[in-house]
This record gives sequence, C-alpha cells and structure tokens, in this order.
Amino acid sequence: MTEADAQEDAQEERARRYYDAFAASYERCRHHGYHALVDQMQWEALRPLVAGRDVLEVGCGTGLLLRRAAEVARTARGVDLSPGMLAHALRRGLDVRVASATALPFDDASFDVVYAFKVLAHVPDVGVALAQMARVCRDGGAVLFDVYNPWSLRWLARRVAGPRPISHQHTEQDVPTRWDPPTRIARWLAPGLRIRRVEGIRVLTPAAALHRFALVAPWLARAERRAARGPLRWFGGFLLVHCERTARGS
Repeated sequence: MTEADAQEDAQEERARRYYDAFAASYERCRHHGYHALVDQMQWEALRPLVAGRDVLEVGCGTGLLLRRAAEVARTARGVDLSPGMLAHALRRGLDVRVASATALPFDDASFDVVYAFKVLAHVPDVGVALAQMARVCRDGGAVLFDVYNPWSLRWLARRVAGPRPISHQHTEQDVPTRWDPPTRIARWLAPGLRIRRVEGIRVLTPAAALHRFALVAPWLARAERRAARGPLRWFGGFLLVHCERTARGS
C-alpha cells in the first residue's frame, strides 16, 4: 500500500466514525425549515429524472432522499461509508450497502441516474468519485452532484458561526470539507460527462434560522426557487450540477 492509499484509508475511516456518531441526531432538524427546503429543492431537480429509471444514490445517509426516489424509480439503490447512517436506511426498507464513493461496487453502465448530494465536498479525491459515478451510469443517463460554494452567504455564515457540534465527541471540523468556486467544477469532470445545467440552492438565505419564522419562511422559499436558475444561481451555497453521460467511445 502506498502512502497516498494509506492516507485515503485513514480519511475514510475518520469520516466513517464522524457519520456513525452523527447518525443518531442527523434527522433531528431535517423535516422542517431550512433543511427541509434544501432537501425539497434537490428532490424537485431529481424527481423528473428518476421516475421509472434505475437509480443510485452515492452517500445516501439515512435514506431521506433515497426513499423518495424508491417511490417513483424502477429500482433505487444506495451506498454510504457509515454503517450507522445505513442502519436507519435499512429500517426504511431501502436497498443499501456500505461502500466508498471512490470504489462503487457495481458493474459499468448499471444505472440511468447516479447522484450525490452533500457528499463530494467531503471526498478528498472528487475526480475519482465522479469517474466512478460516470462509469456506473448508462449512456444518455444523468449524473448529478453538488458543490459547496465559497461565493455564497452560506460560506460567510459558516465562517462567522464556526464549526457546530454534531455529537458529544465531534464537531463539523472533524471531517474535511472542501469549498470550491464554480470555476473549478469543469476540472473534475471525468471523460463522458458533460454539464447540462447548474442550479443554485440557498442563494438568498443569510441565516438558516430565518426559515423558522412563519411570516418570513414562505416568502424566502419562493425567492430561493426563483433564484435557483436565474443569474444569481452562481452565488448559491450549494451548486447543483446536472451532467449528461455521453456515449462511450464517442
């Protein structure tokens, strides 16, 4: 094993321990307010693509998004590093297994849609992960992922607030997180991936807590949806990148 391989294994083990610890509280705030809006906007982008198709979620966590996909897809499968997270997904009856984003345990061209949300920012070698996602996607299929964008109010809010605790033993600082500007995205793309569009999520929200207020939240949600595909999308805290898998050998 090379030193680089050993470092990658150590980083994956660190991430596994972090998310195993996070699993117990991960869904505590995800069913309302800001987090629910982000999840819903991601689902709105994904749903038209997955209906009646074979789908893979990379980094499926507890299965919140995968369960929606499973309701409309022909088949829906998920992988994650964390057995603790996957325990919740298994209780939902989902088809999931432990695996790394950089070594997907599936044959070439196994899926019509492959997606990873809130995942690749924590993967050291994002290029390898995207190459794996492209490998298992069929020609003409879709590969979707998001990027944590430093050109955003979300980045500024994180800088001001500092790392949040996620368990008694861990804070957000315990897992590496990469923030990449839009100009960097094209460098990662594996052969066979072509960007179709980019959407911005959390473009206008200066603080997630604003979505707790009944008078503000509906207005802000509508504004976020309008901004998602407009000129301001490049300032979204999350940049949702929709790629097409082009024909192999073309």
